[in-house]
Amino acid sequence: MIRNAVGLSGSSFFFQDKQRLTTDCDNTMADDQAAHISRTSRDASFTAEIGINENTPLLVTGHDVSETTTAYESSVTADTSGDETQVGDAAEDDKPLPMTQILFLCAARLIEPIAFFSIFPYVNKMCRENGSLEEADAGFYSGLIESLFSLTQMLVMVFWGKAADRLGRKPVLVFSMAGVTVATSLFGMATTIREMIVFRCLAGVFAGTILIIRTMISEHSTVKTQARAFSLFGFSGNLGILFGPLIGGVLAEPTTQYPDIFRGIPFFEKYPYALSSFAVGAIGFVITLVCAIYVEETLPSKIAARRGSEETGISPPAPAKATMSTWELIKAPGVALVLYTSQHIALLAFAYTAVAPVFWYTSVALGGLGLSPLHISLFMGLNGLSQAVWLLLVFPPLQNRIGTNGVLRVCAIAYPAFLAIPPLLNILLRGGFTLTFWISAPILMALGCGVAMSFTAIQLALNDVAPTPQVLGTLNGLCLALSSGVRSFSPALFASLFAVNAHNQWLNGHAIWVLLIIIAFGFTAVSRRMPDYDELRRRRERKVSAGVD
Repeated sequence: MIRNAVGLSGSSFFFQDKQRLTTDCDNTMADDQAAHISRTSRDASFTAEIGINENTPLLVTGHDVSETTTAYESSVTADTSGDETQVGDAAEDDKPLPMTQILFLCAARLIEPIAFFSIFPYVNKMCRENGSLEEADAGFYSGLIESLFSLTQMLVMVFWGKAADRLGRKPVLVFSMAGVTVATSLFGMATTIREMIVFRCLAGVFAGTILIIRTMISEHSTVKTQARAFSLFGFSGNLGILFGPLIGGVLAEPTTQYPDIFRGIPFFEKYPYALSSFAVGAIGFVITLVCAIYVEETLPSKIAARRGSEETGISPPAPAKATMSTWELIKAPGVALVLYTSQHIALLAFAYTAVAPVFWYTSVALGGLGLSPLHISLFMGLNGLSQAVWLLLVFPPLQNRIGTNGVLRVCAIAYPAFLAIPPLLNILLRGGFTLTFWISAPILMALGCGVAMSFTAIQLALNDVAPTPQVLGTLNGLCLALSSGVRSFSPALFASLFAVNAHNQWLNGHAIWVLLIIIAFGFTAVSRRMPDYDELRRRRERKVSAGVD
């Protein structure tokens, strides 16, 4: 009975297995048939798409094979392009910062501020001597010559941006640096007011370095590394502002300052300011030479063309012209607002830079601090050191934590408080709280210099609102042209307003600071309306990935 039961059970299992095997075979055949039908359908649609029929010759030319193969491969790989794009974006975000290239560009950044500020210590005396002017008239001509650099820079900045977008970053950068170097070297040999104006304007015409460097740093960095890169960029600019006046003051009139070395040399007796200009020119020449040899091209179209030429051995075609006009660029999402905000920040910065030294020097009774030249230099050094600390140590982690918008909002809130510090310090001195002043002044000024982070933050915002990488140079040129325009009038305007206010004693000499605080609150308001940079950047990346200009 058990044997029969086992036999029946085995027979049952045998028939079940046979039936299951038959079913599996049928399913497999059905799947194969469906797959064959799918392939046939796909091949049929593909052959119809590329025009293959019964009249198509079996032997085709190599060109036809290439086109056919390319079309077929495109149809097969189309479904995986999205994943590859995501992988490419992730790899791009993880790209390390090329520190050597960044340092070369930061060195190049030194040239423009050194050239601009190096004449400040001696330009008044040079104007008096070259123009046989009265002391009261020298200030007008020196201010005119100082402003002409920014005025001419404003007129040509967009041109430099378009040239960099068209011809490449590196050649335009090297040409611009060489022009500034030559023009600045010649300035010290001017013997008339007219020659001073010509050489200063010539230096301004070639001063497109800053916009090209900003663009190249943007193209070297990613979203994760741009904060660190631009903090170094800002720090190098501060170094140029520091060393420019130092070089100009130390090396001007060498026969008078260093008679044991230079007295009796006819050239320096005839051109007392040539040594200072030559020193600036020598620095510019060395940096220009280094950049010409070692700096790498960053324009995306140039890089792609070079890689294609290396792989195929065929020279690439000439690059296409930019498809966006300046007006179209301004109308792009977020661009106008960021441009306005950058100029609002520039106005505050230039106004404070013009008023602060005069405020430090002016007597306490007139609304200033009554500091000696030594104390003024110490305060200026404290400002520079504090800004360096904020930019190098605080800005990168803060930007990574709260984003570009967050940094701008923090600075916008802090700016009115920062501009309230000077009148507060004057009130302390007027009240006789001298010890409290000397304790609080360095601390408050060091903390207040954190608003300098807004300059770097707005540059990151400018990068993120650029519609395409191809117009980044033009956008930087437009921004810097506007900044040059603001710099051409704001120092003279606010320094004059401070003088008028000190003379009339409006609000005990504090009216100028009330005006600046009101302007700063305008920055506070506009910072709340800034665009979503991350969304704009994602939109731009999708546009670039899709191959849309």
